[in-house]
Formats: sequence, structure tokens, C-alpha cells
Amino acid sequence: MNFISTTASTPVLVIAVLLVAGCSSISRTTDPAKYDKMTCIELNSALGETANEISQTAITRGKVANTNVPRWLLGGSRVKTAVANRETARIDRLKQQQDAIAAARARKCPRSAG
Repeated sequence: MNFISTTASTPVLVIAVLLVAGCSSISRTTDPAKYDKMTCIELNSALGETANEISQTAITRGKVANTNVPRWLLGGSRVKTAVANRETARIDRLKQQQDAIAAARARKCPRSAG
């Protein structure tokens, strides 16, 4: 019984991750001018949100990469690789966004003496 539930959950997990990754990877362009209009508090918040998204995406990528796909599931390994690659591309885009936010914050916000 345990074998059946574990075997049945693997394809479901791969398909669910594929769907989530597909929806989450809708590309958003990084517009540096947008960050120049933000306050220091908004920039700090955006930087934190971006860091959180990077962490969550890396966790998802790790789970996908460590998923054991049964041999009988045709194309399962290719799907797993495609999803992992999509998550890697998303992390790269988020890092570019994070760099743009950090640059805007460095230009705009004074450093606090501490």
C-alpha cells in the first residue's frame, strides 16, 4: 500500500511542480527607472521580497532536482530537467532584479552610521 501511494505521488508531484513553475516563471522585466521612484523603505522592502523569492525558488528547484522519477514514466527525467532549468532561469532574473534594487538603494539612500 505504501509503495502504491509513493509511486502514484511522484508523477503528481512532477506535474504539480511543472504547473507551478510554469505559472511562476512569467517573465517580468527589470525596469531600473521604477526603482528610482521608490523610497528607501520601499527599496528595502523590495530587496527583502526579492531575496525571499530567490530562496523559495531555490528550495523548489532543489526539491525538483532531488525527485526520483520512476523509469516507467516516459519523459519524466526531461520534465524534471526542464523544470529545474526554468527555476534556475527564474533565480537568475530575480538576482538581476535584486542587483537593480541594490544599485538604486546605494544611489538614493544614505548609509546609517552605526
